[in-house]
Amino acid sequence: MKVKLNWDALGITTSIACAIHCALLPIIVTTLPIFGINIVNNMAFEWGMIALAFVVGSYALFHGYQTHHRSYIPLALFGAGFIFLLLKQFFHQFEYFFLIPAVILIVSAHYYNYRLCNKSKCASPHHTH
Repeated sequence: MKVKLNWDALGITTSIACAIHCALLPIIVTTLPIFGINIVNNMAFEWGMIALAFVVGSYALFHGYQTHHRSYIPLALFGAGFIFLLLKQFFHQFEYFFLIPAVILIVSAHYYNYRLCNKSKCASPHHTH
């Protein structure tokens, strides 16, 4: 049995995981530093999540663009979202102002890419590359 990985679904999942980490984790796990665990403001973890979102997103969107639909819209949405994500890292006082549009744009890019790929049948489990 051949398993096909849906890169857009993975991109949406990593984007949402990043949003949950940024938005809810500080509220839920404020006691972790008492135990010597600090993932709330851990820069290595933050940049690791951003890198993961970039690698997965870039692969999914460029593959969809080059192989299936030739639409720049998902790439533009992803690029704009990623700019907001990077701005969040440098302007901490506006973190949530940048985080919300970043997640919306990145998830929208993956969703739109998925829809375009579905139209071209690239999301079909019987399609081979």
